Amino acid sequence: MDQAKIGSFLRELRKEKKLTQEQLAEHFGVAARTVSRWENGNNMPDLSILVELADYYNVDIRELICGERKSEKMNEDMKETLTMVADYAEKQKKHAIIRAAILFGLEMICCGYTLGAATLVLKSNGEISSTFAIVPMLITFCFSIMLVINAKDYISKLPKKE
Repeated sequence: MDQAKIGSFLRELRKEKKLTQEQLAEHFGVAARTVSRWENGNNMPDLSILVELADYYNVDIRELICGERKSEKMNEDMKETLTMVADYAEKQKKHAIIRAAILFGLEMICCGYTLGAATLVLKSNGEISSTFAIVPMLITFCFSIMLVINAKDYISKLPKKE
């Protein structure tokens, strides 16, 4: 943290508002000498006053601590990053939905096959082994588990609301 840079930035902000050190000091309930020390980089404002200064000058607290305004490039980079994150999240959502649709379709096919096989086993009077119906039933159960895992995976990636 470069106190001289921060002080210079504080001076620049004060002058943009066309205030004297005395006027700013009066507004924040400190001595004009205190404002002078901030601007010369000799002292730093208390954290509570730093927050008030950021609000008063309508700048981000990080800008005050860095001693400079955020650059347009930084804002563009941030916007680009956020767009990439949003695109990635949308892609993840689409993949989860596609996986769920495929798993559900396969599960329904297996359910239909299981019901048909079970009906045949029951009508065969013991001529067809019950394994003929149990195997597709187990496969259906596996698809159900995969659907649940897919849903839990998708839900775990959603942002938490506090």
